[in-house]
Formats: sequence, structure tokens, C-alpha cells
Amino acid sequence: MAVQVKGYAFHRIYSSIKDAVQRNIVNIKGLSNKIKKLPVIQTAYKIIFTCVGLFPAKKNLVVFESYLGKQYSCNPRAIYEYLKENHPEYKMYWSIDKRFTHNFVNKDVDYIYRFSIKWLFAMARARYWVTNSRMPLWIPKPKHTIYLQTWHGTPLKKLAADMDEVHMPGTTTSIYKESFMRESRNWDYLISPNRYSTEIFRRAFMFKKEMIETGYPRNDYLYVCNEPNNIKNLKIRFGIPLDKKVILYAPTWRDNQFYAEGKYKFDLELDLHMMKQELGNEYVIILRMHYLVAENLDLSNYQGFAYDFSNHEDINELYIIADVLMTDYSSVFFDYGNLKRPMLFFVYDIESYRDNLRGFYFDFEKYAPGPLIKTTEEVIEHIKRFEREGFSLPPSFEPFYNKFCYLEDGSSSKKVVEKVFK
Repeated sequence: MAVQVKGYAFHRIYSSIKDAVQRNIVNIKGLSNKIKKLPVIQTAYKIIFTCVGLFPAKKNLVVFESYLGKQYSCNPRAIYEYLKENHPEYKMYWSIDKRFTHNFVNKDVDYIYRFSIKWLFAMARARYWVTNSRMPLWIPKPKHTIYLQTWHGTPLKKLAADMDEVHMPGTTTSIYKESFMRESRNWDYLISPNRYSTEIFRRAFMFKKEMIETGYPRNDYLYVCNEPNNIKNLKIRFGIPLDKKVILYAPTWRDNQFYAEGKYKFDLELDLHMMKQELGNEYVIILRMHYLVAENLDLSNYQGFAYDFSNHEDINELYIIADVLMTDYSSVFFDYGNLKRPMLFFVYDIESYRDNLRGFYFDFEKYAPGPLIKTTEEVIEHIKRFEREGFSLPPSFEPFYNKFCYLEDGSSSKKVVEKVFK
């Protein structure tokens, strides 16, 4: 018997969609961009999604996504790999953006393209969604689906409802906050890395369901794989000289620097020529831009010294090989802190960022676990100082570690899975 939906038999809707595909109205190739631009297709997708979602869930089906389908990384990857090793009874797919298929090649994962017909049916029938960023609001969450939101960082910058003004293109402050709240109401579970984050997430996301305060699953890797042979093998795989120390530069994005909606830019304020001259005999630098930054770096003049790893999906591998982290306001320093290694904060625009763009949740200038600097000369000076002092940590590091890293010990994935995948 056909399932009745608002007076229409389900098989009629399905036949209509099938006919549309055959007539190339719904063309899977390039469908992602069409969906974003055409309300008619969005409406059709929403109707189909709702209809398919009326069927019983496939109780062992899990769909994962990381950074809008761009990467095989972060907390979803850690949970996926734990499930794969310990619970083979689950059927698991990765939702991916077709433009980033190269990040999933040779990863031994089953993937489906975002917004394809196969994706639609998998998402609508899945028992679990696991993602670290938001889903499109026009995708209705089925009642049978458990949505695990892992998020992707400990907050330094103000988030969502806590933001005074939103400077991102294509939205306003009120629209951004409302859409974020509509999305967060769909989350059944939200992972928190520490008590500090739990308090902020509750308020900023207006999240009222179950918080899982376990530490981040992605950081299990830092405890399990932080050993000399693994570091050596990673350097060999990446083509990094074994006799050089590694500086990892991983800045965040700026809300007000963009080309267009969803395409952000970043002005590299570092003088790489000066750094190569002063540090090139003993160091290399790896640059890892935020996933929202649009352009690729041109490092052709710095071969053998500067390496662009912006598209490398697993930043944990970069943490492991880095002797020093240099960042700004990115949450990467909370994760890197688990390794108990030196950090630098290159904050050339801190007054503008702090006062005009985002604002901070705590006095960053007072409590940062490393020196705040504004020029390339200072970067070089502090790198040399770290060397002279045997890469020792500043007095501010211990209270930082005890507040933000205390939950993480290599078992966060296990704790999350035991809570959610009952």
C-alpha cells in the first residue's frame, strides 16, 4: 500500500522526481549550486525528504559530515573510526562536497555526494547524523533521526547569540542568530570539550538538550599517536626534512574579509622572506589556513622552507610534527595545548578583532598560554628564545591546561559512542 502524504500517494511523488531526473530538471551534476539558488528545487527536496522520512529509520545507518563536506577530519572522523573498529554492525556513509572528492580518495570510506538523490534517501532514512558544522535549514530532520552535533572548537571568539554584531556577507545580525537557533533546536546531543565550553554553548547556541562533556574525540589522536616513529613517518610522507624543526602557522578567518558570500580571503602579514633568512637553516614553516579562506597561497619563492597544507584534512597530523604552534584567535591552540609544546600568538590586528569584529570570552591578552606579538621580527625573536630556553613553557600554561585540556586522555571517542549509539 502506498504511503499517503497530504493527499498524495508516495509513489506518485517518487515517480514525479524520477521523471524530473530523466528530463534533466534535477541534474545531479552541479546540483549543490542549483539547490542554493533555486527555491523551487529546495521545496521539491524538502517534500521528498519529508516523505522518505516517514518510512522507518534504518537503525544501523549513520551519515557523517565534516566542514560542509570538505574534509575527512575532526570529531566526526574520530567517532567514525572508533565505530568502524569497535562496532562493525553499523553502515556508515560520508556526506561530501563533490569539489573535494580528492580528500576522500584512498580513505577506505563509503561516500555520497551532498544533495544527490542517493544522499537524500540516505539522510532521510538514517538513524544518526554526525557533523561538526551546521546543516542547511531547508533540510527537515526526520523524527527518527538522532542528530549528534560535535562542533569544532573551544570558544575564544564570541559565538551565535553572544555576538553583538555579525559582519559576514549575505546575512544580518538578526537573521544569522535566528537561523543558528533554528538549527541548534535540531541537535539531540552536543559535544563539549570542557566545563567552560559547556556554559558558553548552552547560552550562545540556546541548546536545551543533552550536552556530552567528554573532551573532543579528535584529540584522542594526540594521546595515542604522539611518539617518535609516527612523527618521523609523517615527516617522510609530507616531504618535510627530518633534520628541521617545524613551525605550524594556523590562523583563523576574519568575518569582514571576503570576496563574496561563503568565499573569504586572508592577508598574510608574515614576511616569509625574512623568516627564511633568519630561521631557514633550522626550521621550516607549515601554513594551514582556515577552511573558509578562499584563495590558495603562492609559496613558490620559498621552496624548501614554507609549505601550504591548507587543504590537508587532518590538522592533528600537523600538530604532532610541529615543535611550535603559531596562531592568532583560532581555537587550534586549545587542542595543541594537549601536547604541552610552546605557542606564539601573531595578533597584528588584535584591537580591531577584539573591539569591532567578535570580542573574546576571556581576557586573552592576560591569559594566553604564550606571547602575543605583532611583527615578523618578534616572531623570529621568540622562536630563537624558545630554542635557547629548551622549548620550556611559560607560567601561564599550567592554569590554561587545567581549565581547557583536563578532560582529554585519549578516550573521548569511546565515551561519546557509549552515550549516543546505545
